[in-house]
Amino acid sequence: MKKIFLLFFILIATGTVVLFLYRKNDQPSRTYEIGERLDSLNHVIVYYNGGMGNVSGRNTAPDGYNIGLKYQCVEFVKRYYYEHYKHKMPNAYGNAIDFFNKALEDGELNADRDLIQYTNPSRKKPQVGDLIIMDATWTNEYGHVVIVSRVSDDEVEIIQQNAGNPDHPRDVYDLELNDGLWEIDHSRILGWLRMK
Repeated sequence: MKKIFLLFFILIATGTVVLFLYRKNDQPSRTYEIGERLDSLNHVIVYYNGGMGNVSGRNTAPDGYNIGLKYQCVEFVKRYYYEHYKHKMPNAYGNAIDFFNKALEDGELNADRDLIQYTNPSRKKPQVGDLIIMDATWTNEYGHVVIVSRVSDDEVEIIQQNAGNPDHPRDVYDLELNDGLWEIDHSRILGWLRMK
């Protein structure tokens, strides 16, 4: 079980109490260099970004296709799809949150990405290689996008770039089947995208 330390700060000027949650495991085990290799999936590398908001230039393919801002989450998933599947998204721009079209029904084509979109929960079980899109939060208005790296009947493992602690570029979420619908147990997950 992860140890959680609670730190309380009293802001005397406003009389407000602010609660900060600190997880011991959220701190990197060592110092990383921006652009350092952290992991890979099918020989496509996950790089360290140096911090959520850091940008180290734009990555474009030799043919001029926009892969994304180095080393953001979008850059990794688009680079993976470009290198592994030879897939170019019709809309080559946008933040992670823009990858999910909330107007679409489960199983419809997301034309901006040229991928089939599934909602969380969905009739279709997530598969290795699917993109999972996470909603924005009050601390991250851009959302987050990751790739499914392993699936079982009760878990989904994901691989990601620019997620926080560089010691852990992979994470695991519970997967449940209820009334014929597959649901990844994570409140921010909007759904997943898949090659046609």
